[in-house]
Amino acid sequence: MLDMEKRNNAQLGKPALQALEENLPFWKSLEEDQRSTLLNASAQFWYPKGALLHHNRAECTGLVMVLEGRLRIYTVSDTGKEITLYRLFERDICILSASCLIRNITFDVHVQAETDTMVLRIATDAYQKIAAMNSKVQDFTNQLVSSRFSDVMWVVEQVVFMSIDRRLAMHLLEAASMAGSETFSTTHDAIARDLGTAREVVTRMLNRFQDEKLVAVGRGFITLVNRDGLYKLT
Repeated sequence: MLDMEKRNNAQLGKPALQALEENLPFWKSLEEDQRSTLLNASAQFWYPKGALLHHNRAECTGLVMVLEGRLRIYTVSDTGKEITLYRLFERDICILSASCLIRNITFDVHVQAETDTMVLRIATDAYQKIAAMNSKVQDFTNQLVSSRFSDVMWVVEQVVFMSIDRRLAMHLLEAASMAGSETFSTTHDAIARDLGTAREVVTRMLNRFQDEKLVAVGRGFITLVNRDGLYKLT
């Protein structure tokens, strides 16, 4: 994992400091020495597309804030099947990478750079030290854990209760939204990993969607042809 990351050893730049101030709601309530503790425990890391930031609950990578790029958080079944739990965008914070902050977590979470990504990592021991001194830090942690587990439960609900055509339609609409275009790059394998299903299932459903003139499928890309039709499936 760590052989693909590059650490910025210079002092934190203004964008990183601004990100801490704007995205940690407890920041203004900290004493000056507490802020210094967090700053000294923070470092910027750059990860190329596809690199893993975190992959084992026995590790405690730390609290991760996205400065640039996008992260994919996913889990892997005993049979090796992946399913995407959620994605993190600029200024989002990953708490599951600091698994030692969460009691009784029983599954491994993988955090992967979906694009070239710059993150700010806060060491867990320093964060825990400040949390023990300031209840607002602990409140923020609890809210973050609750929010992320809500994301996870939404995925579980989709897998258990929703048909594959509905899930695929939702996925395609989300992918177009992330790309900012009706045409976006993807593969059948990538969609299967996101949805936690077999590639053959994705291929069959995309062929059906294409026959129904909802999408146009190309080599390495998909174009939404009838967005309203896809919305009706959701």
